[in-house]
Amino acid sequence: MALVLLTATGAHAEGRGDVRVVSATVNGGADVTIGTAKKVTFPIAITVKDNSGVKGLTRVSTFNRSNGYGFISWTGSTCQKKSSTTSVCKATMTVDPAWIAASDDIDSNKVAGGWTVNATVKANDGDYWISDSIAEYKVKRASSLTTDAAPEPVVKGGKLTITGKLSRANWETLKYQGFAGQDVKLQYRKAGAAHYSTIKTVKTGSSGQLSTKVTVTSAGSWRWYFPGTTTTARIVSAGDTVVLK
Repeated sequence: MALVLLTATGAHAEGRGDVRVVSATVNGGADVTIGTAKKVTFPIAITVKDNSGVKGLTRVSTFNRSNGYGFISWTGSTCQKKSSTTSVCKATMTVDPAWIAASDDIDSNKVAGGWTVNATVKANDGDYWISDSIAEYKVKRASSLTTDAAPEPVVKGGKLTITGKLSRANWETLKYQGFAGQDVKLQYRKAGAAHYSTIKTVKTGSSGQLSTKVTVTSAGSWRWYFPGTTTTARIVSAGDTVVLK
């Protein structure tokens, strides 16, 4: 597949007639998170209005708001008529992580963050409109997080060491690498309880490692929680259940 560099232009809207984009929503309002191997597909729902009715979308593009680079392709669309003048057109957007490094000439990881959407829409009477920045959203690097509690089982009042590692996708190497200097919350759920509570916050080391000691007063489960950043997805590790001797 040929990769085309998409660069941002100054905000503008131009065309012919009265067809307009009324609103647009990316991925149902959720961030778009991309890892190192799995292809990601997500929708952009664009509400379009014209007095003659809506014919459809003729162009949809998306790219980073700060540096203008983009690696996400428009791979199809459908329109659902809501009234004689208004339709909601859903653009399907697709990215394979293998495309990312070939789409720019900078560190590809800098393309994470705030993104914007442009679209050209067309009406049944031939009117068309080229619209920039119809929606904004976040594209984030996927993350991974592990938890291990030892020793197991442990005596009541004994010390437990909780370790783990926070990593995130590197789009240059298509591998996960440790994420240093991040605040990660240690959470605990007592056996039989419904929810976890935060016990303390620990900063990741130079390779994303986590380690802390706690005093055990009852059986329960331990996990790490990372709230994410503007460029990296939030993640909660699987819980590690510890029983008492």
